[in-house]
Amino acid sequence: MNCPRCDVALNEKSLKGIEIDHCPECKGLWLDFHEMDQLEDHSMDDDERKGLMEYARRESDISCPNCYEVMETFNYRANNLPIDHCKNQHGYWLDEGEEKKILEIMKQRVQDLERSSSAEESWSKFLERGGARSFLAKVKDLFTG
Repeated sequence: MNCPRCDVALNEKSLKGIEIDHCPECKGLWLDFHEMDQLEDHSMDDDERKGLMEYARRESDISCPNCYEVMETFNYRANNLPIDHCKNQHGYWLDEGEEKKILEIMKQRVQDLERSSSAEESWSKFLERGGARSFLAKVKDLFTG
């Protein structure tokens, strides 16, 4: 299989225990379709909480190294990170460094979900303690009680 960017033969490489194809020239990576999920699992393995992966799909400027059809580019998880993938589900092309950005985005997603869960829990406790009354009503009570 050849690199979709430089047409150089791809080498096998291990990335976080996943056997992927690597371009020795441009340093890009080819991940088979299921390998993207395995990569993300290093930061977050709860598939239901990962959210939608593909936003703003458009035609790519490279072709799939497996089927040679023009690939599709999308913004990864609504971030400004364009990722190329084969419409026939052969895999994903990651330009140099994009695998690190994916892991950073997933790590941030975990932190955001934890923060959101903590806020929801605090809000529920607040309401249980009588927080249902408005702040203005409580201030009014200070002057009338």
